[in-house]
Amino acid sequence: MTSPTQEFRLEPATFADLKGWEDDDPSSLFRAMKDCRFHIRAVKPYRTGAAGLTADDLLTLLDAAEGREPDSAAEARAFFEQQCQPFFIRRADGATGFVTAFFEPEIEVSAERDETYRYPFYRRPDDLIDLDDGNRPADLDPSYMFGRLQDGTISAYPDRGEIDRGYLDGKGLEIAWAKSKVDIFFVHVQGAARLRYPDGRLGRITYAAKAGHPFSAVGRLLIDRGSLDRATISMQTIRDWLYGHPEEVDEVLSHNRSYIFFREADVSDSALGPIAAAKVPLVAGRSLAVDRLIHTFGFPFFIRSESLTHLDAQKPFARLMLALDTGSAIVGPARGDIFTGSGYDAGELAGTVRNDADFYILIPKAAAQRFG
Repeated sequence: MTSPTQEFRLEPATFADLKGWEDDDPSSLFRAMKDCRFHIRAVKPYRTGAAGLTADDLLTLLDAAEGREPDSAAEARAFFEQQCQPFFIRRADGATGFVTAFFEPEIEVSAERDETYRYPFYRRPDDLIDLDDGNRPADLDPSYMFGRLQDGTISAYPDRGEIDRGYLDGKGLEIAWAKSKVDIFFVHVQGAARLRYPDGRLGRITYAAKAGHPFSAVGRLLIDRGSLDRATISMQTIRDWLYGHPEEVDEVLSHNRSYIFFREADVSDSALGPIAAAKVPLVAGRSLAVDRLIHTFGFPFFIRSESLTHLDAQKPFARLMLALDTGSAIVGPARGDIFTGSGYDAGELAGTVRNDADFYILIPKAAAQRFG
C-alpha cells in the first residue's frame, strides 16, 4: 500500500509565487483562528495528518494571531507573510489539484411524521462504535472508522439501502422529517443543514458520525449509465434527474452505501456557518474541507483556480482558506471542498464547482524549517 506521503511533496515557494495573493483579503480568517486556538487549548489538539504538521506547529501561528483584528486586507496579508512560509503541494503523479464546493442547505421539515413529511434525519445510534487499528475486524478495510457492536461482536454497520428499508425504525432516533428522500440524500452529501419548521422556527443539524462505508458518487454512476453528460454534470443536474425519475431513486441512491448521522446544533447566530469536523464554525468562502488523513485541521491553504470564476465576479478564484472540515469524497493531498455558505443561493454557487486548482499550504516558519 502506498503511503500518503509518497503521493506528494511540499515545494518551498514565496508569496510572490501565489498568483492573486496581492488582491486577497484574508481578514475574516482571524475569528476562525481564534476559535481553533480555543479548541486546541481547551478541548483537544487536532489529529496530526500524514504530512507531519501538528497542532503545536499550528499554535505558533494561532498564538501570534490572538487579539489581532486587522484594519485592512494589506495588514491581514502582512501578518501571514511575517508568520508563514508557503509550500506548493506537488502531486507525485503530476496531476493538478482539484476543488469542488459544498454548502449548508435549508430544508423544510416537521418534528412529527405525517403523509407529507415521511423521511427522517437520524441521530447517531447506540450500536454504532468508533473503530481504530485496535478493534477493527480483519475483514473490514482500514478506511472503516465506524462499525456495529452487537452481542459483543463488531461488524460492518448496515448501509444506506438497509437503513432506508427500516433498520432504524422504532429506535426513536429521528431528529426531524423531510418531504423528500432526495433532500435527505443531499444533506448527507453536504454534512449539515438548517431545518425550517412549519411554525417558522429554524433549527440546525450537523455531522455526528457515519455508518462507515466508503462514499460512492451517484453522479459517476449516472454518467456511466449514460443518464447524464460528464461535461455538464453538477449537483443541480443530478438533483433534477433524481426528481424526474422517482421510480429509480432508491436504486441510484443505494449505490452510495455511505450513510450520515446528525446531531442538533446551535443556530442562535445565523451569520455563523455550521460547526463541522474541526469543531469550529465554518466561514463562508474561507473554509476548506481537506483529506484529514493527510492534512491537519486549522492550517491555512491558498487556493488558485484559473477556471473557477463564478465565485468572484468572473475573476479567477484566489483565496487564503482554513482547513476546517473533511469529507468521504475529499481524498488526496491537493483535493479540497470550498464552503460557499448557507441557503439556496449558496447551493447554486456550490453545485457547479468542479475545477482544477493549485494548492499551497502556509506553514508557520518554525515548522517550515523541517520541510526545506
